[in-house]
Amino acid sequence: MKPRLVVVGNGMAGMRTVEELLKLAPDMYDITVFGAEPHGNYNRILLSPVLAGEKTVDDIMLNTREWYEQNGITLHAGDPVEKIDRKRRVVRARSGCEVPYDRLLLATGSVPFIIPVPGHTLPGVVAFRDIKDVESMLAAARTHRRAVVIGGGLLGLEAANGLSKQGMHVTVLHVTDSLMNQQLDKPAAQLLQTALERQGLRFMLEAHTSEIVGEDRVTAVRLKDGAEIQADLVVMTAGVRPNIALAQAAGLHCERAIVVDDTLQTYDPRIYAVGECVQHRRATFGLVAPIWEQARVCAAHLSGAGHRRYVQQATPTRLKVTGIELYSVGDIIGDAETEDLVLRDARRGVYKRLVLDGGRIAGAVLYGDVQDGPWYFDMIQKGADISAIRHHLLFGKAA
Repeated sequence: MKPRLVVVGNGMAGMRTVEELLKLAPDMYDITVFGAEPHGNYNRILLSPVLAGEKTVDDIMLNTREWYEQNGITLHAGDPVEKIDRKRRVVRARSGCEVPYDRLLLATGSVPFIIPVPGHTLPGVVAFRDIKDVESMLAAARTHRRAVVIGGGLLGLEAANGLSKQGMHVTVLHVTDSLMNQQLDKPAAQLLQTALERQGLRFMLEAHTSEIVGEDRVTAVRLKDGAEIQADLVVMTAGVRPNIALAQAAGLHCERAIVVDDTLQTYDPRIYAVGECVQHRRATFGLVAPIWEQARVCAAHLSGAGHRRYVQQATPTRLKVTGIELYSVGDIIGDAETEDLVLRDARRGVYKRLVLDGGRIAGAVLYGDVQDGPWYFDMIQKGADISAIRHHLLFGKAA
């Protein structure tokens, strides 16, 4: 009898691990997958273009139901696992279905952080996390005009852009004094804000939500300073939290997320975890590149070809808003020891800033002209000495 691998979570991290495992050891396991959503596996990163009307749900499917059948994988879609019994080595799903495991892979992802202000449970308040959220937003855009997006980070701006493309009047509320403050410095954030304002978005910075107003449905958002913004739809994009409730209930060691070692194994040697639900050497993950690397390492260990170690690396950020070019990677804050190289071309709307630490690049923020982003990224990864090309570094690879 084949050993049984049960995967909890039918998202990108879990399924990428399964794909990598099938390449290495296609017949090794009897595989069962449980997913909370009633679909096959899709590309969550492309929900923004679906919202903006540039892609359809069919376009973003990664693995259709046929794919699971062809690979002999049992899929329980729309039936999330509610209990892991580590003594008996069995998982139980909401439907009551129980499946035993020899190896368990947790890929439970993350849950949107809904700011717990009064009114946060009103109809018309949604997160931006899955296909259902996007369908709610598209339905609201057909019958309503005014949207408020809470959170001016990557996801919030993509949601705001999509709703604007669907004809809604959108106001973005952001708690700090500049957009995408995790990835952009102030000058780049200002250029971005101006460009998005030209596209019709409205911004309120240093805006703290105190209440969501409405009787049967949301009608407005009230701020701490008493201002009210009319809204028929409120989208919460104020961050996510690793989804660790199931792992915690099973007694697995968790801190901010499920703690794993360099092989993506949890404190229980039969249980592995990948993706946004894991914590590796104090860090948690929300971007695709590190999660793909986790999938490769984890699959190698599950297949018995385990000599790989997961090593964290910097990951670039890009914004999926048509017509806006943005690239940010590495340490963009800098400190007393670092120095900045800056190029501004206001007429072309181009801004570049490189943070140098000694003779190496520590971080880069590019706006308006991003073609050299991968080149800078490569030098950050390699720790390349740029002393010799320092004077023309800002002009890019071709200079």
